[in-house]
Amino acid sequence: MRSILARSAVRSRTAGVRAPAIAFARALHVSRVPASQSPSSRDLAGDRETITRLLYSIASRNEVERYLRIFSTANKFAVIKVGGAILTNELDDLALSLTFLHRVGLYPIVLHGAGPQLNEILEREGVVPDYSDGIRITDAATLRVARRVFLEENQKLVEKLESLGSRARPIPLGVFNASFLDKERYGLVGKIERVDKEPIESAIRAGCLPILTSLALSEDGQILNVNADVAASELAKVLEPLKIVYLNEKGGLYHGATGELIESINLDEEYDDLMKQEWVKYGTKLKLREMKELLDHLPRSSSVAIISVDQLQKELFTDSGAGTLIRRGYKLFSSQSIEEVGPERLRSLLRENDEDVRENRKSAAQIFSELSRAPYTIYGDEGLECVAFVSHPPGQVPVLTRLVMTRNAMMNNILDNIWTMIRRDYKRLVWTARADDENRAWHFEHADGSFTRNRRSLFYYGIQDVSDVEHVMRELEDQHRVERAYLPLNMRKTTPGSQRGFATLARASHTRPQIASRAHAALTTSRTYATDAAPKRVALIGARGYTGRSLVQLINGHPSMELSHVSSRELAGFPLEDYDKSQVYYSNMSLDDLKKLESGRCDVPPPDAYVMALPNGVCRPFVDAVREGGAGKPQGHGVIVDLSADHRFDDAWTYGLPELYSRALIRTSKLISNPGCYATNTQMILAPLLPYLDEKRPPTVMGISGYSGGGTKSGGRPAPGKRPVTLPKIDPASLEHNVRPYSLTDHIHEREARFHLTKLIDGQPVDVAFTPIVASWFQGIISTASIPLRTPLTARNVKELYEERYAGEKLVQVLPQVPEIPDIALQHGFKVGGFQVHSSGDRVVVVGVIDNLLKGAATQCLQNLNLALGLDEHAGIPL
Repeated sequence: MRSILARSAVRSRTAGVRAPAIAFARALHVSRVPASQSPSSRDLAGDRETITRLLYSIASRNEVERYLRIFSTANKFAVIKVGGAILTNELDDLALSLTFLHRVGLYPIVLHGAGPQLNEILEREGVVPDYSDGIRITDAATLRVARRVFLEENQKLVEKLESLGSRARPIPLGVFNASFLDKERYGLVGKIERVDKEPIESAIRAGCLPILTSLALSEDGQILNVNADVAASELAKVLEPLKIVYLNEKGGLYHGATGELIESINLDEEYDDLMKQEWVKYGTKLKLREMKELLDHLPRSSSVAIISVDQLQKELFTDSGAGTLIRRGYKLFSSQSIEEVGPERLRSLLRENDEDVRENRKSAAQIFSELSRAPYTIYGDEGLECVAFVSHPPGQVPVLTRLVMTRNAMMNNILDNIWTMIRRDYKRLVWTARADDENRAWHFEHADGSFTRNRRSLFYYGIQDVSDVEHVMRELEDQHRVERAYLPLNMRKTTPGSQRGFATLARASHTRPQIASRAHAALTTSRTYATDAAPKRVALIGARGYTGRSLVQLINGHPSMELSHVSSRELAGFPLEDYDKSQVYYSNMSLDDLKKLESGRCDVPPPDAYVMALPNGVCRPFVDAVREGGAGKPQGHGVIVDLSADHRFDDAWTYGLPELYSRALIRTSKLISNPGCYATNTQMILAPLLPYLDEKRPPTVMGISGYSGGGTKSGGRPAPGKRPVTLPKIDPASLEHNVRPYSLTDHIHEREARFHLTKLIDGQPVDVAFTPIVASWFQGIISTASIPLRTPLTARNVKELYEERYAGEKLVQVLPQVPEIPDIALQHGFKVGGFQVHSSGDRVVVVGVIDNLLKGAATQCLQNLNLALGLDEHAGIPL
């Protein structure tokens, strides 16, 4: 829960997610099964898998899977009340959202009104709607029209759902039994006395979404009109769902004084004060009173959400939620005494929910003892769903030593309300978490900055200066308040006036990322760097070739990186060209040399990273030498980036294509395999369309590369004292007026693309047919992909998919036209365009281009180095 008065301290629940709705719509259209047919279990499993993957566009995998587990095991998942205006203005969006839930195995109970439609017809027939105390006075003529309107609107929604392949059952009558509310005053208006849930449960057992109207029957069979909000409330009291969702066009409740959306209301904590506010009157006061009365009848796990249609997925499947969330919650507390809170209650919470205690790394008594060494405060809720321990010795930076919560605490935002209390009490704070914490995204989003070392992360807020960060962390380490593993490496004080902030988390926007960034976007940081921070040192092993030269030029322009060693057998003893940061000479580094260098047994410190720019099949012993040299070091060996294909199929290595795979893994990895150039282009082209591929007809990709992709060869023995000459392996003259297909089947980049694309869709095999061709230009790849689809799409649909998938990616550009080699040669990113759809609509052709020496090799290598060394991903890359 979050306090209304302090919601500025936390992320907005209202961040827009309209764009993913396009993907949802397409997924539903792709997997549509006519209502007259029963979808097979395989169809349903495929639908669930496809649409679950689409959920990752608005939430992390952990969030999605957590909520799916919770909702799937609930006796009743949700009651959704739909306003009549929604049926008129947003029927398509509503049907898509409900079908989406149906396809992932969830059965919300839908109850709709029809007030606006009824008013329109009555006015057209000359009947003026009449109300008393907000209740429609219903005479026989009005009820006759109301019954017809309700049945029409009900059938309209059912038919729309069935057109999308979802089974739906209309239940216009038979659920609500009512008596007359006040026959003389209101006419044929009912007061619900009993709810019969059998028609609803029968529909769900049959695999149908139950669609209800707010019409009731009296004991003698008289149809009565009932308020839809009241009907939804009475229905919820009987079914006790986890969620009661009110869909309206406003998307929530708004603060009457500020005009801002009220993000959440914790009734036990805020209700009394809220009802005293001057702006809380009339309809708002009535609505709050009704919500409290409803939730007082339900388990504390139930909550009410008032949202717009397009926010439904975000409310249900993300920790941030959407619209206005209302729940009972518990009153919050802060205490300076374990005894006051209750040691046995705390022990029980720790035993069930603290990983250290569950895995016997620590006992509850040990945690209490560590906490008691200095002044501390315990923050929590009366139900002990969430507890935070903060140590705050006088004059020192407070440390959040432990944060323990139940599943409900995150699902119902208890954590965020407690966090608001902590932010109010402390201007600065440091805390830690495991790198694989399932709530890792939450930590990043609530921190100003972070460090990750040895699979553990340290977070902080309120510390803006890099020099202050270093001082604070050193002090905390000396006092044994944080572990040494968290400390940043090579940090120095900044000069006055320099721009500062190590690993500062971007806070400008808290919208849930679209498909472009998926779950890893929550971990992405935006950084500024101290101008005099110690540069990262890189050793380049195998520096003679075209890729090595390109990487040398990039590092030469990098603000925070330098070359410490370059190794080439043929060029040993010659100075490194195109590098002016320092005088560097080529050496011929043996395996023993590498082992000694990494172990620290040389006159110079070991590099922070090694780049293996060696031919395929040669790299492994050099990697083994570095790893052996670093085996006895506390931090282990330096980062290794392999440019060859030797480790691209090895799951012990992290595959370094940041735009598609986990940036978080690259940040914490010491072993990174750099993708191949053709494989990079192929995967970037196909990734946005993976959910739409025709499994029976694999895509075919024809890639044409400049002859630099063939690499270099020796130009023969040089004259004494002369630098050896390198030549392209492929003679450019042989390509004049010619192109040359090669490796016509089983090219290694074809296998590489298949291997990794399969991981993008959770192990579902992805087949690709690839043919490489070499042409007469020097550098640059153009690949044309012919992609059969499971269902027709338009060119506009396809372009939107690419824009969504790569939104925010600095090195990706989506073009309306077909990109060409001059568009990409000597540039650092990936460009895609064309988007031509066959007249049948079931095959699309897309063209993508990269520079094989840059994004296909050196630029991608620099991205991976930056991430693994804790730098900004795009540092040193001309954008």
